[in-house]
Amino acid sequence: MKKLCSPLPALLAGVLLSGCNWTVINPSGYVAKQQSNLLIFSVVLMLLIIVPVMFFTCYYAWKYRAGNQQAEYDPEFYHSNKLEFMVWGVPIAIILVLGTITWGSTHLLDPYRPLTRIDSATQIAGTEENLGAVKRLTNAVIDPKRSDSPATANVETLVIEVAALDWKWLFIYPEQGIATINEVAAPVNVPIEFKLTSASMMNSFYIPALAGQIYAMPGMQTRLHAVINDEGAFKGFSANYTGHGFSQMHFQFHGLSQAGFDDWAAKVRGSGDVLDRAEYLALDQFDQKDEKGHVKYFGTRHYGQVDPQLYYAILNMCVTPGAMCMDEMMHIDMAGGAGVEGIDNVKRLRYDRRRTQQAQIDLAEFSGVMPGDYVCTSRSVASDLDAAAGRTLRISLSSDAAAGTPTL
Repeated sequence: MKKLCSPLPALLAGVLLSGCNWTVINPSGYVAKQQSNLLIFSVVLMLLIIVPVMFFTCYYAWKYRAGNQQAEYDPEFYHSNKLEFMVWGVPIAIILVLGTITWGSTHLLDPYRPLTRIDSATQIAGTEENLGAVKRLTNAVIDPKRSDSPATANVETLVIEVAALDWKWLFIYPEQGIATINEVAAPVNVPIEFKLTSASMMNSFYIPALAGQIYAMPGMQTRLHAVINDEGAFKGFSANYTGHGFSQMHFQFHGLSQAGFDDWAAKVRGSGDVLDRAEYLALDQFDQKDEKGHVKYFGTRHYGQVDPQLYYAILNMCVTPGAMCMDEMMHIDMAGGAGVEGIDNVKRLRYDRRRTQQAQIDLAEFSGVMPGDYVCTSRSVASDLDAAAGRTLRISLSSDAAAGTPTL
């Protein structure tokens, strides 16, 4: 028995220490570290209920087993203040603590919230931290090493535009004028703002070492603020099932020094390839399958130049010539619609059926109805479209509607 038990402590220690390599538990980004601390705190707090319940379940099952004649049994027992306090008081206290910390962390770790620090001891210049009692308590849990007198770092936020395609990730660096497929890089200790959308279906963007996952959805933009604190190569992937090629939607995230990032950007810029709308439409296709019917990994690709309006067109679902942009559609709706004279606009919405029809738009059908025309409508509606947002559209009669047909 001694020979059997002797290696158990070493084995148990090995299992526990193996968690040091778990990215979620031991991440490399400031936001992810706070999320890790929150996860550990929540689990430990819940174990305060789970462990005693499991222990006493086994204990009383053994104590009052049929073969134990020494166990005391009181058939008249019906109430105990101590037990009532334990059964109700402790869980309520744990729920109150969990609720308080959850509320505070929901605000502090909001992915839309710009960062005020790049680590526990360094605040970003020009930012303010107005923390109430709940948020200060939450910081004590999720950021226990947080300094009350942090150093100041004068750093600019790096903006990266992300589009989920089938089945690959497109990254656009608007300030650097470059783009990549399935590869993204950022300098360490520099705040990052990801702007995310999708070209087709709802997706999930996740770099465990950097921050939590966030959805990317067609026709809308989500944001994620994060920072990487350690150099290295980290895995990113789609965290939600999105179709047959879902397993191939992974990419590499590189945390680099500032000099290393500049060299990487120069390398991408030197590729010579241009990502314009025509190239994007060629990319926005289902990836090819191998002989077994499995979708192949697309690989990485660099573009030294990129259309500065491409992300806007992807976000507004109007990359294809002749397609109406989502913001145009919203302006029409805000103005109360375009009436009879807006019938031609309906034709421009056919891009929304492109996926199911698997056919390109016939541009001849949309002669004179192209992006940039904005909207085909009457003068009265056009004037309201140019007015401030929120103005109520009035029904008017145009000279052409004298026969009694009103124009909106």
